[in-house]
Amino acid sequence: MNRPNPASSNPLLLGGELPDFAAIRPEHVQPAVQEILTGNRARMAALLADGSDCAWDGCLRQIEEMKERLERVWSPVRHLHATADNATLRKAYDACLVDLSAYWVEMKQNRALYDAYSNVARREDFQALGPARRKLVEDALRDFRLAGVALAPNRKKRFRALAERLTRLQSRFEENLMDAGQGWSLRVDDETRLSGLPESVRALARQNARGKGEDGWTLTLDQPCYRPAMEYCEDRSLREEMYEAYVTRASDRGPNAGRWDNGGIMNEIVVLRTETARLLDFPSYAHYSLERKMARSPDEVLRFLHSLAKHARPVAQWELEELRAYARKRHGVTRLEPWDVPYYSTRLFEERYSLSQEALRAYFPVPSVLEGMFEIVRRLYGIEVRPHDRPVPVWHPDVCLYTVSDERGETRGHFYLDLYARAHKRGGAWMDECTSRHRFEDRLQRPIAYLTCNFTPPLEDCPSLLTHEELVTLFHEFGHVLHHLLTLVDHAGVSGINGVPWDAVELPSQFQENWCWEKEALDLTSRHYRDAKPLPAEWIERLRAARNFQAGMQLVRQLEFALFDFRLHHESTPRGRLDIQCLLDEVRSQVAVVVPPCYNRFQNGFSHIFSGGYGAGYYGYLWAEVLAADAYSRFQKEGLFSPQAGRDFLHVFLEQGGVREPLDLFVEFRGREPDSQALLRRFGFDTDAAEASAATRGRVGSR
Repeated sequence: MNRPNPASSNPLLLGGELPDFAAIRPEHVQPAVQEILTGNRARMAALLADGSDCAWDGCLRQIEEMKERLERVWSPVRHLHATADNATLRKAYDACLVDLSAYWVEMKQNRALYDAYSNVARREDFQALGPARRKLVEDALRDFRLAGVALAPNRKKRFRALAERLTRLQSRFEENLMDAGQGWSLRVDDETRLSGLPESVRALARQNARGKGEDGWTLTLDQPCYRPAMEYCEDRSLREEMYEAYVTRASDRGPNAGRWDNGGIMNEIVVLRTETARLLDFPSYAHYSLERKMARSPDEVLRFLHSLAKHARPVAQWELEELRAYARKRHGVTRLEPWDVPYYSTRLFEERYSLSQEALRAYFPVPSVLEGMFEIVRRLYGIEVRPHDRPVPVWHPDVCLYTVSDERGETRGHFYLDLYARAHKRGGAWMDECTSRHRFEDRLQRPIAYLTCNFTPPLEDCPSLLTHEELVTLFHEFGHVLHHLLTLVDHAGVSGINGVPWDAVELPSQFQENWCWEKEALDLTSRHYRDAKPLPAEWIERLRAARNFQAGMQLVRQLEFALFDFRLHHESTPRGRLDIQCLLDEVRSQVAVVVPPCYNRFQNGFSHIFSGGYGAGYYGYLWAEVLAADAYSRFQKEGLFSPQAGRDFLHVFLEQGGVREPLDLFVEFRGREPDSQALLRRFGFDTDAAEASAATRGRVGSR
């Protein structure tokens, strides 16, 4: 293993359990990365030049430790790029991306290194290594193959060039999207244009304006502002203006047309991914992608998605017709436009259930939500979550660190919590790894995660208040955190979320969402921010009754994304450039019910597949949701806080990392294979009649 120079002043190289975020500067990035890469290359050459029979303890252990050392240096840089970006950091980050891409392909195409892993796999004592080490070796051999280790020299060179170019393009895509999102705002001087907008959002808009030294209100495309504006603003023209700005981000259309256009980048990414797959004799990038997933073939994925669409689209069509009739009858709207759908859906929801997300918000102040969420996982898994016992350096004053320990009081890991939207921070919500659990010769490295969201920050004397939808988002990401931190696997390559097939990695996160709908759990997470009263029981009943409101429309939207992604990567060819817009329009004609205007450029902001690792894998959200829904059915039978079911989920899913196949884990937990109808039942669909109309099922939203 490469040890840092103790005399070094570079905070990325000093070691220690936690990164020194307060000390890291852009000028530290390239020297730190270059020092690690140079040291790794030298150490690797020495190990492989030995010529002796490679064994785990003699060779592979050191190689795996070198990988982890590099990840430990790069992870804080990657995270700062996403949460505290600036021009100087971005320049250093982008420069290192190319070096890192070249390094990883170089390692994966190193025939001597491949032979070292192959020799270990062929040794008579391979089975004695234990399941984690065996899986790590098997995964490494697969990854060598997928990086072209067996290619001829000229084809290896082309593979490296493709990988480096793709790395640049994917980073540029994300940066364009961030810049485009933050490059638009709308200053409002006439408060009547904000009629209907909740006071909490008006306060945020006032705060935005003051931050720019302006009067009035400033609306942005950040979710705490954009989504409520679409759902509550009575001014239809304002909704349309914001909608157009949002759906044309980073494109050739809209108010900033061409300024941060991702159009050409998307086309090149798809073409280069397809060429990469063809170099390795895969028919398509979708085939290549599935080598690391549960699904065995593109046909299996497409059958899965089309089967869901067969059930969901008739329901979605009925729901949209119901919404149109409501808007026409109650509000005199003769033509329902896409920027009207969220607004009138919210009105229909509020009338039907006498409930609103904004009213719910008062019951979910962040401190109470966190306290309740931590109590829920204590009851389920016997773990304790507490603020870290001493101050730590962070990248923003809003960030805090928590420690997770088990029933024996042993620390399992830590996670940083960064909840609020701000400038220079990527949109959305995610979990990422800072470090993974790994046992070195002289110590145990515990896992550390980042949990990042973009909620409304505290405003003046009011704490941050979450909608119920944001509560679900927080529980989802916390499920990822638990998956990464609670592992007991001692090898980073297969500990936590590492080594888990991408279409199964969402299982713990979507599973954790279920507690957001149960009275026993809501009694723990909800406290009115003024009088500390819990969410009224009758409100909880209404919330539960409303869970599947417009479920068909929600599902076909996910199917649109998944089918577009998968077909894009399945049907593209290296020479014949696929028309991305035409493909998306075709998918929409098959599954969508809300037809967007011609200027809509959703694909230009689809970071999951163009820069986030979900290329030909977005279907995994729905795939894993089948597993999550069926796993949760055990708790519905045995009890919401069943100690046995909770500990079984901990031991079977959360502690296993990527060592075992997800299907085997599921069978161990449920005693049978997954029920493919579980997701349809979760959405309240009739699983016996794919063509059943909403009329035969009863009133939509009241199932």
